[in-house]
Amino acid sequence: MQRQVSLLFGVHAHQPIGNFPEVLEDAHFRCYRPFLETLYRYPDFHFAVHFSGWLLEYLFEHYPNDMALLKAMVERGQVELFGAGDTEPVLAVIPYRDRIGQIETFSSKLSAMLGQRPQGAWLTERVWESTVVPALAVCGIRYVIVDDYHFLCTGIPAEQLNGFYTTEEDAHKLDIFPISETLRYKLPFSPASDAIGYLESLADRHLNSSDNIPHAAIYFDDIEKFGIWPETYQWVYEKGWLEQFIQGVLASPKIRVRHYRDYHATANTQGVVYLPTTSYVEMNTWTLPAHSAQSFEDLIKESKAAGWHEQKKAYLRGGIWKNFLSRYPESNWMHKRMLSLSARLAELPENQRTPLMQQKLYATQANDAYWHGLFGGLYLPHLRRAIYKNLIELEAMLDHCKPRETVQIKDFDLDGLDEIFLQNNIHQIIMKRDCHASIVELDAYQLNHNFGDTLQRQTEHYYRNVQLDGQDAHQNSHKLENGISSAHDRVLNKHIIHAADLEPDSHQRHLFLDSIDGTFISYQYTASDLNAIYFQTENSQQSIEKMLSLTDNHLSVRYSFTEKSGSLFRTEINLAMPSCDGVGGRFVYNDTDMGSFGQLLKLTKLRRITLDDDTLGGRILLSTSVPAEFSAQPHFTVSQSEHGFEKIMQAVTLQLEWPIQMQELTVTLEVYPH
Repeated sequence: MQRQVSLLFGVHAHQPIGNFPEVLEDAHFRCYRPFLETLYRYPDFHFAVHFSGWLLEYLFEHYPNDMALLKAMVERGQVELFGAGDTEPVLAVIPYRDRIGQIETFSSKLSAMLGQRPQGAWLTERVWESTVVPALAVCGIRYVIVDDYHFLCTGIPAEQLNGFYTTEEDAHKLDIFPISETLRYKLPFSPASDAIGYLESLADRHLNSSDNIPHAAIYFDDIEKFGIWPETYQWVYEKGWLEQFIQGVLASPKIRVRHYRDYHATANTQGVVYLPTTSYVEMNTWTLPAHSAQSFEDLIKESKAAGWHEQKKAYLRGGIWKNFLSRYPESNWMHKRMLSLSARLAELPENQRTPLMQQKLYATQANDAYWHGLFGGLYLPHLRRAIYKNLIELEAMLDHCKPRETVQIKDFDLDGLDEIFLQNNIHQIIMKRDCHASIVELDAYQLNHNFGDTLQRQTEHYYRNVQLDGQDAHQNSHKLENGISSAHDRVLNKHIIHAADLEPDSHQRHLFLDSIDGTFISYQYTASDLNAIYFQTENSQQSIEKMLSLTDNHLSVRYSFTEKSGSLFRTEINLAMPSCDGVGGRFVYNDTDMGSFGQLLKLTKLRRITLDDDTLGGRILLSTSVPAEFSAQPHFTVSQSEHGFEKIMQAVTLQLEWPIQMQELTVTLEVYPH
């Protein structure tokens, strides 16, 4: 009797909200178009696909011919569509009401655009928490896919992970398929014949088993591995890997390619399971603090070298996705700002809520800007900027419906310190009630931009792999025999990186961080009124009063000194300028273009300077009542991606310095649209 293995093949396609048009065009050219064109030629090769909501709409608008191919494949029964949250949120970190809204929005979109309502769902970054089960079930989702690693952590042997299991939460049932890690690493990196041989070996194992359950080979992974990852376009399309794989699968009597929905309808569950909170193994490394991540990586390497990794890897757990919110203050800040606005929107009377408000909220929940690893976009300013743009736009809409008080004090980010909000419908400043009396967030509602959107440099676990000072970058050679290497195995430098680029910051990159003779000043909060927030130095020989006020489009910071001295007073202002070190940003001093934000600049006796930014669509004018010694320099961080280690400009750091020979000093920032 010929036994077959059921191949359940699925791909996930996503691009972050706010990604550059040229990145989207390249992804389409090297991946989405050739993948769809290739699969279209093989109607008998059934597969599942998940396009995130924003990307799907973008492709329909810009590449309708390719989407016509996708729609035709859906109509002829070749494609099964998978649902998810519409903007690709991590469902576990958004409120229940928004989980329902996100899932239902995307399912309805798939039904309207492609004529199929999904039964299965993709979980962003395969982040599993049992709390997501009720929302998925309520929205008609019958099954999801996660890694086989999730199941191994429960003690289920690998040889039993060839079908789906059932879980429940709060009396809601959901079935779960385990994705094969072996297939994730073989497709498409090993030769097609090797991948097919492995699938056929699963059928042979099924033939020798005693049960009658139809065994499944379960694959669901990023479509970017089929053309966007390094080397993959040539390998998958020019050298014909994808066609060789499809032809080999269809020709094999031992492999039956099926939809998840068909397998799910005909097979029985393999039993009840309760999965731990986890994600894929690499993510569980990235979410740990640097020293812990290095220890965890070393432990994994040691286990592989000693030969016991496969048997005991389930007990090497690492961290959980939510650790990113505690690791990175900037991520936690965005997340809690999002939660606060979600609550405000939910409190509005239903007749005041609009679809646009809901759309803006969901856009702030897109996962990409909240985390960092080999992927993830916390280090990418344009992705954080997209989050803040939608946050600020939504906040303005909510303020229009239900105005806020001018001053609010509350600990909304759960760090034990109150935040002080001061806004006048044109600008908003948010400060922490700590000793620094600095501005964490500076919003310009006319430009929908947060000038405080910077990133503090902290040690990352991958720093030890960075090649310093232009040394020859190396690439790991963990290449499958006759195949290509995975992005997880590549170690390359995109830029020349020096040791100083890896030094962690001693402080967060806020606005108006003050010091005397190089030592940060310690302030205490004293009061606030409708227009201003007041601080005063604490236990200092030099008594200083600091007042921050908003008037129209002016942010003024006034310092009052009780005595003159020879000490040097300095304030540091970190500004997130969207052009970064590109050609669209420039300093303008005395009507002269002084160059881009990515260069060093020093000026003496400065009273006024403009930072003009084409990407921002506006400019910020800095002026001071007393001439200052002025310096500006770019603030870079070092991040990793599938293409290697790179330096990314996060902010322009301005420093203004004066000898304390005045009784009063005022620094003003004015923001103007172009």
